[in-house]
Amino acid sequence: MIELKHVERFYPLAKGQFFYVLRDVNLKINEGDFVSIMGPSGAGKSSLLHVLGMHDHAWSGEYFFEHEAVHTLKPKDRATLRNEQIGFVFQQYHLLDDLTVYENLDIPLSYRHISKSDRAAKVADTLDRFHIVGKKDLYPRQLSGGQQQLVGVARAIISDPKLILADEPTGNLHSSQGEEIMELFKKLNSEGTTIVQVTHSEKNATYGNRIVQLRDGFVV
Repeated sequence: MIELKHVERFYPLAKGQFFYVLRDVNLKINEGDFVSIMGPSGAGKSSLLHVLGMHDHAWSGEYFFEHEAVHTLKPKDRATLRNEQIGFVFQQYHLLDDLTVYENLDIPLSYRHISKSDRAAKVADTLDRFHIVGKKDLYPRQLSGGQQQLVGVARAIISDPKLILADEPTGNLHSSQGEEIMELFKKLNSEGTTIVQVTHSEKNATYGNRIVQLRDGFVV
């Protein structure tokens, strides 16, 4: 599904020098993988996730997503590919505070050519699947952290992405809430969704089938 070749991410410093956060990264991720990216703080984990998610364009090297050469695409085409194929789960939830749970779930579908009635049916199915029908008219501030993250995961998968990228998805949750999210990821993966998560948790990493270790920007 994904292949990175000699990918590097750096920031310019004074006097023509550069600070590298990713160094010569070569990585293959197969369809159906559940990959955990691990390493100490500052190793480049989140930077790598942002490259994979096509949020960050200031990198060099080659990136292929299902044989599509991402590094040759225009920003608009990258955004289209991202919106159609990738779902995101963040540690800070990133729900829109002024929208209800229902409206937050509808947002990803609005990027696609889906009729209003089909969108409504999809949101209704997702609310039911995640047992949050009773929360549909609430705003994020009215939800607990675990409930917000559950909505965040629901939002990530509602448009049936081929890839889910998760950045410390249980970092702000109690252990029981975190286990619930990880079990949900495991179930999604068993149904065919490819997942890449950044985590510091050895326990969370055991839910996947591969671990990628980063040190000082290098895959080790």
